[in-house]
Amino acid sequence: MIVDFYIGGVLIPGLLVIAVLALVATIAAIRLLRVLDIYRLFAYRPLVELAAFTIIYSLIVQYLR
Repeated sequence: MIVDFYIGGVLIPGLLVIAVLALVATIAAIRLLRVLDIYRLFAYRPLVELAAFTIIYSLIVQYLR
């Protein structure tokens, strides 16, 4: 079960924390794809970013359970 976090008296949902972590990991992965020049092979780049976020988010959720 994913727990909620209390930071400074504010309740932050656990899934929101995981989403922020996945967003940071997605940004790092997209930058790595750009450096390796693999990113230019994709026709619709926003869809690739969304798919990468979804995959990374689901992997983090699976790992934490």
